[in-house]
Amino acid sequence: MTLAAFVAIYLVHLAAAISPGPAVLLAARTGLREGFARGSWLAVGIGLGACAWAVAALFGLAVLFRVAPALLTVLKFAGAAYLIYLAYKMWRHAPEPLDDRLPEETSARGPLGLVWQGIATQLANPKPAVFFGTIFLTFVPPHAPAWAYGVILAIIFLNDAGWNVIIARIFSLERTRRGYLALKTTIDRIFGGLLALLGLKLALT
Repeated sequence: MTLAAFVAIYLVHLAAAISPGPAVLLAARTGLREGFARGSWLAVGIGLGACAWAVAALFGLAVLFRVAPALLTVLKFAGAAYLIYLAYKMWRHAPEPLDDRLPEETSARGPLGLVWQGIATQLANPKPAVFFGTIFLTFVPPHAPAWAYGVILAIIFLNDAGWNVIIARIFSLERTRRGYLALKTTIDRIFGGLLALLGLKLALT
């Protein structure tokens, strides 16, 4: 593979990672409510989830979705249900005052729990498998060496995890937090509403 192909994959995927979606929304909210460190663990999971879809595309899952679109439909509805469930929790707890101490349910979730939540959020949307399949067909030659796939997976992880670490950092800043505290109920319900809309969009498109 050429350097130009790797650069193209990096830029195309970076644009996809930056675009607003459930993962970015959750990274922002986690950084805002739980701090930068916990948001960073979530971002690691988001990066790993993206790599999981990339590996699935390498093994032909994107082709399988085209051959058996019912499978994609089932996965889309399952993912949409998970996103809408997260949205419901955000909306329901929006009026509750923010305590410096994390709620018992949240504090019990350690780094591995946050990583898993990031992975689950990424896996809730099967469309990246099709996206990665398109990237591989466009930029990766049929007989690319194994090391090239390792480099591509590293690019995907760094793009997704790195961008969401930045998002978690921005939303963990004290100035951002003060603004959030002033409008907590409204902001939480906006987050919840956007996540629900993303879930519905996933189910209907």
